[in-house]
Amino acid sequence: MIIKILLTVIFLVIMVGVGIYSRKQANSVDGFVLGGRNVGGWLTAFAYGTSYFSAVVFVGYAGQFGWKYGMSASWIGVGNALIGSLLAWMILGKRTRLMTQHIQSRTMPDFFGTRFGDEGLRIAASIIAFVFLIPYTAGVYMGISKLFEMGFGVPYEYCAMTMAALTAVYVILGGYKATAINDFIQGIIMLFGITTVIAVVLNSQGGLVEAVHKMAALTPNGDDLSQKGAELYSNFSAGDFASWFGPNPLSLLGVVILTSLGTWGLPQMVGKFYSITDESAIKRGTIISTIFALIVAGGCYFLGGFGRLFVPSAFSVEKGKFVYDNIVPTMLETLPDFLIALVLLLVLSASMSTLAGLVLTSSSTMTLDLIYRDKKSVAGEVAEGQIDDVVAEKVERRKVVVMRVLIVFFIALSLMIALNPPQFIAQLMGISWGALAGAFLAPFMLGLYWKGVTRASVWACFVWGVGLTLVNMLLGNSLMNPIDCGAVAMLGGFVVVVVVSLVTKKMNMQLVNTIFECYKH
Repeated sequence: MIIKILLTVIFLVIMVGVGIYSRKQANSVDGFVLGGRNVGGWLTAFAYGTSYFSAVVFVGYAGQFGWKYGMSASWIGVGNALIGSLLAWMILGKRTRLMTQHIQSRTMPDFFGTRFGDEGLRIAASIIAFVFLIPYTAGVYMGISKLFEMGFGVPYEYCAMTMAALTAVYVILGGYKATAINDFIQGIIMLFGITTVIAVVLNSQGGLVEAVHKMAALTPNGDDLSQKGAELYSNFSAGDFASWFGPNPLSLLGVVILTSLGTWGLPQMVGKFYSITDESAIKRGTIISTIFALIVAGGCYFLGGFGRLFVPSAFSVEKGKFVYDNIVPTMLETLPDFLIALVLLLVLSASMSTLAGLVLTSSSTMTLDLIYRDKKSVAGEVAEGQIDDVVAEKVERRKVVVMRVLIVFFIALSLMIALNPPQFIAQLMGISWGALAGAFLAPFMLGLYWKGVTRASVWACFVWGVGLTLVNMLLGNSLMNPIDCGAVAMLGGFVVVVVVSLVTKKMNMQLVNTIFECYKH
């Protein structure tokens, strides 16, 4: 216990120290939100990776999908690396940086409002982002708190409140630059932690080969599933949990799509490309981010794939439902104290970086896109009311103060959900990612490449992504589970944008050409 407490205290002191160190660069809006648009490839790559993977992945996703798909869950990690990181950087990185700097966009809602010349889109996007980032943040709280409850014996509620307070401190102090530096430190811990834990956990089962043999002997049947689950798995046989594509390949594909392609439409992920310093940094960041994702995400899902060897049953007779979120913590209970401390730091690192990105995105979106909306021309310049430098500086400082206040508000709101969660972690994530990426992914990506995207198509995609998610949720997920719903929302968004753009009024091509001039240099 002394080791665990000591390592955790040192870690938290460093995080707060970085916030204090970075506070001078967080006095302006650009400094607070984007780190002055001067963040290098290494810091951006680690900021992207650590924001991508949190306790939600390590505890929620690795536990639930490892239980459902066995060793084939590792494909989710591979998809996260190749689609969620490599392709995301290659397709979005350079174009996002160039266009957002050209139109002086600081947030994703700001991009929609300026790129398509519609303040209504900006307002709608900011509301969608704020509302649906809350369940995502609640899921992160749940993941880290469950592991701390296991490692320290501290009640879940106290863990969640402590993590919320500490994250708020260093984000409020240092803004994005503090977050990026801390992400780099946290990323190193994650890389070392996941590789060490995998080695020790598999060794407890007699090594990799023996663990695979044990997984191959398992049969999905009513012994470890509810009646509904038993019927679902009745057509599968022994060896499915150790096979290449597992007992349900189609469902597995839906998870890969949601967790990999979904990052392309999440404001806190795409925002990392706004702040990167230059094209050479993008090239470095692409490689670093992909390797990071392959190790961390691949390792998490690979570890979770062996969950059935440690947990007799994920179905709680007492609760009458599956308790997937307890699988990974149960796997780690028998580890030596030092390794439990390492795991706690691993998940704490992942979760605090994700929380920092989420609260910073939410507060900046509410401040810049709802409370203080600068009316801009299509090229990004402020269109009305040129003000002197003294007044401008006061307005900038006021905006930063408002963002800091909203950080506290957003953390408190998501903490309330985490203390009384309505779903499992994975389901909370499915709702959040489905609505956000379903609404934003297609119009954002196509808006970077295609001049023919219309305002009406963006509105239609907003309605599609949010509408499908909400209808499915209100019907008790009777249409499809939240994971599959999110995947359908994202892929369907491309169809919606293309079809509606072809049949609705085109934008003024002179204005659109002005925006796309940024790619000619």
